[in-house]
Amino acid sequence: MAGARGSFGISLILIILVAVWALSGIYIVDEGRKGVVLQFGAFNKITDPGPHWYPRFIQSVEIVNVQQVRSVNLGLTVDEGLMLTEDENIVDVKFTVQYAVKDPKDFIFNVRNPDATLRQATESAMREVVGKNGMDFVITEGRSEVAARAQKLTQDILDGYKAGIVVTNLNMQDAKAPEQVQDAFDDAIKAREDKERQENEAEAYSNDILPKARGQAARINQDALAYREQVIARAEGEADRFKKVLTEYERAPKVTRERLYLESIESVLSNSSKVMVDVDKGNNLMYLPLDRVIPPVPSFDSTTPGAGQSAPSPSRDQSTSSRPRERLRRELR
Repeated sequence: MAGARGSFGISLILIILVAVWALSGIYIVDEGRKGVVLQFGAFNKITDPGPHWYPRFIQSVEIVNVQQVRSVNLGLTVDEGLMLTEDENIVDVKFTVQYAVKDPKDFIFNVRNPDATLRQATESAMREVVGKNGMDFVITEGRSEVAARAQKLTQDILDGYKAGIVVTNLNMQDAKAPEQVQDAFDDAIKAREDKERQENEAEAYSNDILPKARGQAARINQDALAYREQVIARAEGEADRFKKVLTEYERAPKVTRERLYLESIESVLSNSSKVMVDVDKGNNLMYLPLDRVIPPVPSFDSTTPGAGQSAPSPSRDQSTSSRPRERLRRELR
């Protein structure tokens, strides 16, 4: 009887131990994580999110967060930040690299210290990219391009290591000259910015003044062409008139010569109100006050009284003004 009780107790203990062992193998993989199952220390399988079971003491499980984005800052120390450029200048570079786990198996088995491995690979890639570019390109407009090249090169290095890591982003936080020459470098940057500003101002002034100059030149050219046509037309008209006068002169030289003389005298006297006449074979000098002989023609405008009335006939004034001319012609003859 005692032996039966002892056997029952041992069996109960064994059942309890097996139950505890079985229950202890239950584990749950959360969302965004992967379970790496190891059997006697070697890789066995990868489990997805959800409840799972593994035989304890035979297998073990490593939970890896494959959704978390980790980051590493570089360039905080002198050894990491100072890099040599293609034009043999030194730049101080600070950058941050972000990564996530791509392959849990490679991440656990192939990399002992992921952060240190990533730091060394990124620093090596950044030094190579910076060493292939000039200082001005690295610290100014080439930052994004340098960061993209360094990210690609870092990923290639990590893939060669089979690290199971994917680089999600590489950001250059700062790139400048070393502290010892920063003031001189700032002056150089300011000078370059002043140069660009002055070039832009000159370009704006050129864009403003050139259209005006072209328009003014075109206007002057048109005026010159119009003046040329006018002079040519006047010259041609005078030439035609001279030819006609020449024809008349050849027909009646004396009459044409007298007519030309009278027309010339009339043209001169029309611009003068006083005329001095020297009589042939006489000692007296005749003075003709034309401004008194010829009364001025009154002008009528809308402001004078009787503006609405009709103007007097100019026939009497015309006859009066023509008398001195006829008298002058008789005296000249």
